[in-house]
Amino acid sequence: MNVLAVSGYQAVGVGVGFLLLAAWVVFVVVNAGRPSRPPGSEIEDAPNRRVYLSDDELETKKLDRTLGWGLLALAFIAIALPVYWLREPQRQTNAENGFDKRSVARGAELFQSAKSHLPPGHIAAGCADCHGNKGQGGVVNFVMQDPFEKGKVIPVNWTAPSLDDVLLRFDESEVKDILIYGRPPTPMPAWGVDGGGALGDQQINDLISFLKSIQISPKDARAKHKDLSGGEELFNAMCARCHTLGWSYKDSYQEPNALPGGGAYGPNLREGHTVEQFPNVEDQVTFITEGSVYAKNFGRRGIGTGHMPGFGSLLTQDQIKAIVEYERSL
Repeated sequence: MNVLAVSGYQAVGVGVGFLLLAAWVVFVVVNAGRPSRPPGSEIEDAPNRRVYLSDDELETKKLDRTLGWGLLALAFIAIALPVYWLREPQRQTNAENGFDKRSVARGAELFQSAKSHLPPGHIAAGCADCHGNKGQGGVVNFVMQDPFEKGKVIPVNWTAPSLDDVLLRFDESEVKDILIYGRPPTPMPAWGVDGGGALGDQQINDLISFLKSIQISPKDARAKHKDLSGGEELFNAMCARCHTLGWSYKDSYQEPNALPGGGAYGPNLREGHTVEQFPNVEDQVTFITEGSVYAKNFGRRGIGTGHMPGFGSLLTQDQIKAIVEYERSL
């Protein structure tokens, strides 16, 4: 049997309508059953025609009772309001926690593989298909356009980055920007409506809430990379994805004439460009530690875009200095 589906507001409206209808029926039945009264009976029956209290009773017993009830009501308000105020901060905190938990749950659902079987009205964006079911990173099949031969495509296996440490590299606004506008021409598409994707602002925020819930601690992040020591090794693990052409798919396709640090998504770091941008070594160490901050100056005439991540929560200062030394040697 089909059941009429209504929203919460519609259900309340229908319920109020039924209550009003029932009250009207009761009123009609009660009044229809009352005996008719002869003309003039309203003189005794009408409340404004009845004999009321005398002045002595009205200004003593009646007044005392009314003042007593008013005093009790005032005492109740005086006690109830402070009790309510004492509970209010916790109530608000619980409401915010509840909202956050529901946002994480919705984000977890969106993050699932696109092959997941979800109830009607629920969608999975398929983030897990590229980045792993726990955000640990993964590999995705991707097709690139050959830049040297029009119409030719190159199938590759693209290494997708881990997301369980993405908020240790970027701040929330930068992650939101990446989710909305994507990372062309990588496999990362634009997900936000403003970037031409299918997800609304609340869904983007839900994904960020989920990512926040799976972030590892800086201590665990550094432990994961503690065995990396040499500048070249650290560069390949942290920087080559953006600064070396073809690094993300090097195991399936070798870009011709690609050089370490030669530039790709990020700028060319070779042939003195790094030293030219950062004449002062400490400025470069600070930049790699903190990352690019939108519209903030860095190095020599550099303006931050927010696309360069910061590695201060992932690596030690000695590891960052090793990267700096390697980049300045290219």
